[in-house]
Amino acid sequence: MQQLRSLFSGFDPVLGVAVFVLTVFGLVTMYSHAGDNIYFDRQLIWILLSGIGLILALIPDYRFLRTGNAALYLYLGVLAALALVLVVGEITLGAQSRFDVGLFSIQPSDPAKLILILVLAKYFAKRHELIGDFKHILVSGVYAGIICGLVLIQPDFGSALIIFSIWLGMVVVAGIKWRHLLTVFGLGAVFFAAMWQFALYEYQKLRIATFLDPLADIKGAGYNAYQSTVAVGSGELFGKGIGYGTQSKLLFLPEFQTDFIFAAFAEEWGFIGVVLLFSLFGVVIWRLVAFAMKGATNFEKLFTVGVAMMFTSHFFVHIGMNIGLLPVTGLTIPFLSYGGSHLLTSYIALGIVMAMRRYAPLRIPSDDLIFSDPKR
Repeated sequence: MQQLRSLFSGFDPVLGVAVFVLTVFGLVTMYSHAGDNIYFDRQLIWILLSGIGLILALIPDYRFLRTGNAALYLYLGVLAALALVLVVGEITLGAQSRFDVGLFSIQPSDPAKLILILVLAKYFAKRHELIGDFKHILVSGVYAGIICGLVLIQPDFGSALIIFSIWLGMVVVAGIKWRHLLTVFGLGAVFFAAMWQFALYEYQKLRIATFLDPLADIKGAGYNAYQSTVAVGSGELFGKGIGYGTQSKLLFLPEFQTDFIFAAFAEEWGFIGVVLLFSLFGVVIWRLVAFAMKGATNFEKLFTVGVAMMFTSHFFVHIGMNIGLLPVTGLTIPFLSYGGSHLLTSYIALGIVMAMRRYAPLRIPSDDLIFSDPKR
């Protein structure tokens, strides 16, 4: 019993409760008082599997990932999966981004984000004193860029944006020089211009144009964004009640269980519910930052920061596109949106982070504060 208690000593009840409540919020938003509740029923199964995944992720001692080639093998494996999905993947809503395995689908871009975090954490942890050298920014950018390119080909612009955000956030925390950061943004602007000219599909360009002028094509490209903002605003202070969201349940708002679940939630729960939702996400990020500050080494710190960046970027991009502040990219929100791949990945990520707490020092040595700051 003592050994079992020690094994799960890293579990954080505050983080666990916040994530569980967020998951329940997403589940009940999929509920409807009329007709079949296919998303509700399937999500129950995914929540159970994700909970098991979190428990299993708490068991290993992840210090072996600091050395050896395990991270590289995982990275090569996820690259193979991303390449294979372009050949035999299921085409859904114009994107070839998932494997159809019968009862459910697997989207490799979700675990790819977690594997990228692992690879970058190991890379920067071994070179944190040399991070001021621009070549390490370029090498880390290649790791992220290959995954980002394969995801863009699917095409999945939303996931590609998250992958870039993860890389940028980890680079900044690891200690990039400001002049190098400006160079990165300059290269990013050139890359976006090239994408606009040669890579983006017409419907993706139309979404960006619609974002700049939402009322230009309400019945066409701007329909989803317009209906989403209507749903958010119609929730008013206390919402319309669980299962009574007219925009979502009457299907005026498409993909309300995934891409626009925040709008569906805001319609049914109102402003009070949205404040509670934001507060719970705030708790999740607060706990992750606290864990990062107490990480055993820079590897654990960087990995935890990467997970926090993944959740944060997902959250802000999803909210932004639901309220008309960002173009519609078809991106889920952690713990709320329907789907197994992203939910299972999120729970496993939290399990790994909490498992790393078992061997964290009680006090952080003064020379190992997050993170070693190179000369800028």
